Amino acid sequence: MHDNKRSSLFFAGLCAGALNGLFGGGGGMLLVPILSWTKAVEKERLFPTSVAVILPICAVSLLFSQRIPFGPVIPYLAGSALGGTAAGLWGHKIPVLWLHRGLGTLIIWGGIRYLCNG
Repeated sequence: MHDNKRSSLFFAGLCAGALNGLFGGGGGMLLVPILSWTKAVEKERLFPTSVAVILPICAVSLLFSQRIPFGPVIPYLAGSALGGTAAGLWGHKIPVLWLHRGLGTLIIWGGIRYLCNG
């Protein structure tokens, strides 16, 4: 791997970690386009690679967080586990173009919600 590409991926990881640490998520929304742009990962592996990178980032963010509200989170864990399992088992059957459009739609929708609800 070229040093320039390695530097780009390091910077992408740094930004993804910062987003996750500050906002509790969002690193994957940054990683997918960057991994695609740098062609570091084949298109079919973009989303699984992003998830594999985000998992340890989330663990580190959680480790250093001083406000961990476990009570409200517990009901979501079972649903998250089922959703993650389903996506892992059947997500590869969804065309990459649909995944990109879906992610883009979620990013725009989330951005509008946060801007309007300040």
